[in-house]
Amino acid sequence: MTADEVRKRFLDFMKARGHAIVPSSSLVPDDPSVLLTTAGMQQFKPYYTGEANADKDFGSKNTATVQKSFRTSDIDEVGDETHLTFFEMLGNFSFGGYFKKEAIELAHEFITKEMKLPISYVTVFSGDSKVGVPKDEESRGIWNAFGISDVREEGMSDVFWGPTGSSGPCGPTTEIYCRNAAGQDVEIWNIVFNQYFYPGSREELNSGAAGKALKPLETPGVDTGMGLERLAMVSQGKKNIFETDLFLEPFKLFMLAPSGVDLRSGRIFADHVRGSIFLIADGVRPSNKNAGYILRRLIRRAVVHSRKLTGEDQGGGTALSLSNLRQAVESGISYYGGTYSDLLTNKQIIQNIFDEEVAKFVKTLDVGLKEFLKLYPELQVISQTLKPGEKMQVQKSHVLKEISGETAFNFHQSYGLTIDIIRDLAREGLHQVNEKEFEEAFKKHQEISRAGQERKFGGHGLLLDTGELKAGNEDELKIVTRLHTATHMLQSALREVLGPEVHQAGSDITAERTRFDFTFPRKLIPEEIKKVEDI
Repeated sequence: MTADEVRKRFLDFMKARGHAIVPSSSLVPDDPSVLLTTAGMQQFKPYYTGEANADKDFGSKNTATVQKSFRTSDIDEVGDETHLTFFEMLGNFSFGGYFKKEAIELAHEFITKEMKLPISYVTVFSGDSKVGVPKDEESRGIWNAFGISDVREEGMSDVFWGPTGSSGPCGPTTEIYCRNAAGQDVEIWNIVFNQYFYPGSREELNSGAAGKALKPLETPGVDTGMGLERLAMVSQGKKNIFETDLFLEPFKLFMLAPSGVDLRSGRIFADHVRGSIFLIADGVRPSNKNAGYILRRLIRRAVVHSRKLTGEDQGGGTALSLSNLRQAVESGISYYGGTYSDLLTNKQIIQNIFDEEVAKFVKTLDVGLKEFLKLYPELQVISQTLKPGEKMQVQKSHVLKEISGETAFNFHQSYGLTIDIIRDLAREGLHQVNEKEFEEAFKKHQEISRAGQERKFGGHGLLLDTGELKAGNEDELKIVTRLHTATHMLQSALREVLGPEVHQAGSDITAERTRFDFTFPRKLIPEEIKKVEDI
């Protein structure tokens, strides 16, 4: 069963059982409390809290999606058997339509009858007196009734889903594990029972933040998430997600590099190219802050790992890396464009952004690597030519060195080596980077830059400073709130006149004015500008 067939089968299954099919939202969310869309439920947060009405908007209390998702927390784990940055999340949601029994019944039927997969075991919440949530005996009983006897209890950090962003719905979960071809039991579906609202982040909830308590939701709901990549792995009888058609179809040539040097490099390359394609299509552009910095890290790391995969030395690696990237981007757009047509619409923009970012990076890449290897000559990895099957041999007696955060940041600033690239280089020699120091240096640099921008544009940043909105007092807060609404109206007008190629690239709002940045492949003509202003 191909990934396309899995997507279709899931949506058809849910539609036949009364779910309204809702398109994926953008990777750039409307929710200002989160950087990128990390889960399918994000676009539905208002429906759990009662701020919006699902019956009115979707014609049903139950919905289903295949949601584009991106998690920055997993960047360092990419390269193993299961972790990704960008992924697709199959999910069904209910806002008062059904609860535990029906949610578990739907999941059990889809996995065992529709997909014909055996369930290895399931997990349920063990309870936590600190937050006042009891053990989930109800879910255990429902699973037992469906013939699942291996029901394992897990705690707060594993099977209690916290708020998405700075606050939101949350509750206990039950997870479904299935076995892949390597004999590993892998979590493929997480079913969240949104029973509570927490006025803080997941981290605050887990730490037991003083003065904050879980509040029962007036109408409990269901929020489920099943990774398409993991489900495809199990249903296709593969040992890991990178063996599925989701990666082998578009990126096989690059993952199985001629030299076979480094399996992890191939996986990182494929993941980062794929994630970058989708970020750019949703309007993200490379920069040194927020989502733009995530995109920059992905593209630049892909360049470095592309060089490793070619097995070329510094004399020819850059040109081959650029060629590999262009080819991989073309292949990724072609494969995923059948499901996500906006990739085809924005094909030239995506290619141009890649070309521009790579061109900026390669100007300093070779110099940066040479300087880095002068300081740490034992880390001869990127610059050396590796023959098929070869890897750098590290002596067991090798002494671990710490690369200071200040050194790492200097290489980042001077040569464009992102923290991921420096970390990858360090790993090869069993070194480590002081990432806390790096973050401190990075934040200090951002503060200096922001202060310069505020002097330039007249920003305040006293009562409110989100990076996008700046207000010095309550009166200014009212003004910037209205101007924030105006930016949404402006984007709508731009799209009405220019079409879906318009993507927000950022905004900067003070009490004096609003600045709205957007991307479009050509210069606007005066008539178009007037139409937008009139609207």
